[in-house]
Amino acid sequence: MTSPLLCVPCVGLLVLTTWLTQPTMPQQPATEKKPATATNPATTPVARTDQGILARQSEVLTRAKEAAPSTVVFLGDSITQGFEGAGKTAWDTHIAPWGALNLGVSGDRTEHVLWRLQQAPLTRLQPRSVVLLIGTNNLGHGTSTAEQTLEGLWAVIRTIRTQVPDARLFVHEIFPRGERFQPMRGEIAQINQVLRAHQGSDYTCLNTGDQWVRKDGTISAEIMPDYLHLSPQGYEQWAQDLKAKLTPKAGR
Repeated sequence: MTSPLLCVPCVGLLVLTTWLTQPTMPQQPATEKKPATATNPATTPVARTDQGILARQSEVLTRAKEAAPSTVVFLGDSITQGFEGAGKTAWDTHIAPWGALNLGVSGDRTEHVLWRLQQAPLTRLQPRSVVLLIGTNNLGHGTSTAEQTLEGLWAVIRTIRTQVPDARLFVHEIFPRGERFQPMRGEIAQINQVLRAHQGSDYTCLNTGDQWVRKDGTISAEIMPDYLHLSPQGYEQWAQDLKAKLTPKAGR
């Protein structure tokens, strides 16, 4: 006996009923990719590896580890190191009598200062004052944006405050650079604006560089021969300004 054939409408109803009674599989949520947190190079301590500066880096670390306690410690890049070059007369006349120590390294950026402070903390030097000038190479070398450079400066300031909490900290606004107005001058001005606005119990801002900008916005080659580094005349003016700020409490 043959099976009766199902009518077409009945088949359709059976298929629909079967589909409706199947358990519904939960849909997997789409995997959401979270952007990786970018590392700020200006706040990541790193040693200098370029051969031309290794000797200076080593010398400065030795000074920080072995020098006698110093009334004033200078931290910075080539502009600070230049007190041993074009600025030597100004240093010997106005600054050396305080028992000052120069820890400037040409080409340094905020991340290099952070690394050196890790390797040789300022604590043992017991300075009354610390003078910091750093940041121009972060911008000039193109390794950091203005925002990143500012974060690097805050990191250096925090580290110094932790190591020598009783010292007076003088943070230099970044010196203007370039003969005339150009984008980097604007970035420097914005960083300096923030530094100036938030000075207080943690640090005092120094703005020596403002006096070198003329009415038309240019900088004289007599002060900055390459519109970045100081001439002996520039160092003399800088040292005189430092002397006025630091002398009252510099003596031990």
